[in-house]
Amino acid sequence: MKTNIYDYSRAALERYLEARGSKKYRAMQIFEAVYRQRITDFALIFNLKKEFREQMREEFCFGHLETVKTTVSTDGTKKYLFRLDDGNLIETVLMRHDYGNSVCVTTQVGCNMGCLFCASGETKKIRDLTPGEMVMQALVIEDELRAEGQRLSNAVIMGIGEPFDNYENVMEFIRIINDPKGFAIGSRHITVSTCGIVPKIYEFSEFPLQVNLAVSLHFATDEKRRKYMKISRAYDLKTLFTALHHYFDKTGRRVTIEYILLAGINDSIEDAAALVSLVRGLTCYVNLIPYNETGVFKRSSSERTRAFFEYLIKNGVNVVTRKEQGHDIAAACGQLRIKEMVCED
Repeated sequence: MKTNIYDYSRAALERYLEARGSKKYRAMQIFEAVYRQRITDFALIFNLKKEFREQMREEFCFGHLETVKTTVSTDGTKKYLFRLDDGNLIETVLMRHDYGNSVCVTTQVGCNMGCLFCASGETKKIRDLTPGEMVMQALVIEDELRAEGQRLSNAVIMGIGEPFDNYENVMEFIRIINDPKGFAIGSRHITVSTCGIVPKIYEFSEFPLQVNLAVSLHFATDEKRRKYMKISRAYDLKTLFTALHHYFDKTGRRVTIEYILLAGINDSIEDAAALVSLVRGLTCYVNLIPYNETGVFKRSSSERTRAFFEYLIKNGVNVVTRKEQGHDIAAACGQLRIKEMVCED
């Protein structure tokens, strides 16, 4: 069975080529052809010798995603529902900002984290995505942007799934999109989000690229976090924030604290006070997120959101309210996939 060429970072491809007796600089030539020129047939990479092209053609394939459905928001956000080779469905989102175009990438089919307010967790994890399956999401987005004379400038790894539950494949994906011969997305324009797998936060602090870390916190007390987020039963807030302080001490990079405001659940002034106490001493900023409604949970009112925001500001917390995108097209993680699965049933 042929291997998907998109599964390989340049370093991994160099190792593969050297092991089979080829020169490792061929990896750079292949990367330039595949990612810069968008060639999808080794026979057309003419700066490679014919014999080598034929060998590569026998060993590798160019994977592709089937686009099942796309939806476009009034704000320009575009959501894609893709079908993988094994029939599973995943989602990807293109977000257009003043500072550039960003792709939100899915890392798993389903999710085992089981956060009660998240559509991704409505179905258990079926499997991890390969690096190539993540790369292909970005390729579809950038190919469309190229046709408009634009480029993909940012990547957020916070679609369906828990990225740190698929750690090695996600890190390989990051190497590919950061590679100057790949997508050439700067490391500081890449953000990976975790709900708090503590051992991987320590491991990520050793990752050589200056990629941003975001933590899906959402609750500032152990009591509430354990109720709504299973991960907190394994790693309490003290354990999590010890890891975050270590991460900053090791990398010098500010942490993003993500906080979805849920009406009547975590949006009181008492919740805000608990959050102030929790983040005190950590170099971070808090990202308050309007909730894309699923199931029984409702988004906080604009009045409660404003009061929460102002309390954090008055108490010295660096805080922003995320600009809402894609609310009218079910852009929250897993929503479109769940709808399609229900329709197919």
